[in-house]
Amino acid sequence: MTPDAWITVVVIVLTLAALISEKISAEVVMLTSLTALLLTEVLTPAQGLAGFANEGMVTVAAMYVIAAGLRETGAIDLVTTPLFGNPRTDFRAQFRLMMPVLFSSSFINNTPVVATFLPAVLTWAKRIRIAPSKLLIPLSYASILGGVCTLLGTSTNLIVDGLWRAAGYEGFGMFDISLIGIPCALAGLLFMMTIGGRLLPTRSSGEQAFANPREYTIEMLVDGDGPLVGKTIIEAGLRNLGSVFLIDIEREGRVVPAVNSGERLLADDRLVFAGDVSAIVELKRIRGLKPALDEQVALARNAPERKLVEVVISPRCPLIHQTLRQSRFHTYYGASVVAVAREGQRVTGALGEIEIRPADTLLVEARPVWVERHRQSPDFLLISEVENSQPPRYERALIAWAILAAVVITATFEWLPMVVAAFVGGGLMFATGCVTLDGTRKAIDYQVLTVIACSFALGKALDVSGVADIIASLALESPFSGPWVVLGIVYLVTLLLTEIVTNNAAAALMFPICLSLAESLGVSPMPFMMVLMVAASCGFATPLGYQTHLMVMGPGGYRFTDFLRIGIPLDIVVGIVAVAVAPLVYPF
Repeated sequence: MTPDAWITVVVIVLTLAALISEKISAEVVMLTSLTALLLTEVLTPAQGLAGFANEGMVTVAAMYVIAAGLRETGAIDLVTTPLFGNPRTDFRAQFRLMMPVLFSSSFINNTPVVATFLPAVLTWAKRIRIAPSKLLIPLSYASILGGVCTLLGTSTNLIVDGLWRAAGYEGFGMFDISLIGIPCALAGLLFMMTIGGRLLPTRSSGEQAFANPREYTIEMLVDGDGPLVGKTIIEAGLRNLGSVFLIDIEREGRVVPAVNSGERLLADDRLVFAGDVSAIVELKRIRGLKPALDEQVALARNAPERKLVEVVISPRCPLIHQTLRQSRFHTYYGASVVAVAREGQRVTGALGEIEIRPADTLLVEARPVWVERHRQSPDFLLISEVENSQPPRYERALIAWAILAAVVITATFEWLPMVVAAFVGGGLMFATGCVTLDGTRKAIDYQVLTVIACSFALGKALDVSGVADIIASLALESPFSGPWVVLGIVYLVTLLLTEIVTNNAAAALMFPICLSLAESLGVSPMPFMMVLMVAASCGFATPLGYQTHLMVMGPGGYRFTDFLRIGIPLDIVVGIVAVAVAPLVYPF
């Protein structure tokens, strides 16, 4: 081998070792590797930095913004919440969950899909009395299986498409992978509905030990123009809400206690609930409910970026011994009280008539800057933000869906290149108010994008140094070196890299090797590209294989061995289908 080849091998081996150890963050490891390849002149600056301008990488960044718009408007909630229903068995619950997740992640990057579904699924699990561990691995797996069904489904597909274009080929169409991805997804779904579901543990959430013990009283108003007017309590989905309970209804000056499930909601009904913080956050996501006090409603309209903040009242607070209505808390502090807890218990009575006392915990709604402005205030003993507490902007949900549909249609019929369609879609999400400027900044995962861009450089080094050709030659020296066998080896090696490193790095490293193998065999590279996309997307066997696994691991109370037990056979099932179907759709 040439000196450049040896340098490339050493850099890649050290990179893989550092990524597996997880002692250094992935973006630092990848940037260091890129620097080493540039300093040793294995790559020119143009070759090494090309990944930062790659169409696939830019498309991934734009899709993050589009996904954020769908999440912030509650567009996914509007479609999926009615589909969840009230299943009575684990099997039905898993099926009702996996189908909408699989469809959603076909067009939206799977990481934001799981981030959107996760809190809703936890609340749903409490309501239907099913252990979260029976639902959260299916949630993660369904998002990955859906991702292989279209070009937009996962960043890995977009990365391979970007590398394919950079190699001088015509880019993939939106549904070129569908004829392979859909059979893989259906096979994976069938496995989870039969064998996989039985292997899921029954375990309580790992977060329950740290759950917020405070129980608040909160009032919500039935929006006269909302979808809940005329529905019964049970039809509105307000009877079985898990850890938040509907206590009574205040209607035209009278109280309807011990609310019956058949009671119909009227416009401007005041609904009194009791529950913990997480439950209240979910309550605020229900379309057709809004804060009960008129001044709170006005504040909510003027501050779409508002957050929930917990504050503990100090003995020095000037509003002590006044009711919330008398104190005009919203005028005095520029924030509105939406719930009250005292000594960890809910406070009975109408919210506006609750008297403020020292050490009361108030849940207030305020702008993000409010926390910094009042953090040192002597009126409060403690101030802490509640994560993910902004209510969705449902009025823009249809706009968000229309933008996503426009991106898909435009890219499918090739009216615009994929990268342009995604970039315009992200801009429209911001321009139409589906996602805020702050939400846009937070939506883009710069760590992932850095890893992707640097991965391109490692793949390019394998190509220009000749290492990819050497690996291909070694693979072909095997007595079992037919195209089908080599295709299976590609799947296994890519899958192994995905499980222990990252999906995008695995795709970038294996891309030049796949091209060399196809060229050496004298066959079309298309089946290799399809199998590469599936293998780099489907890392089911370890929580390291995909970010969505790490997202559900804690809330589901999972152990490393849970993923091994369910994921290894699922990897095998998907691999058999992918290797068998790809050459039939795209012949060698």
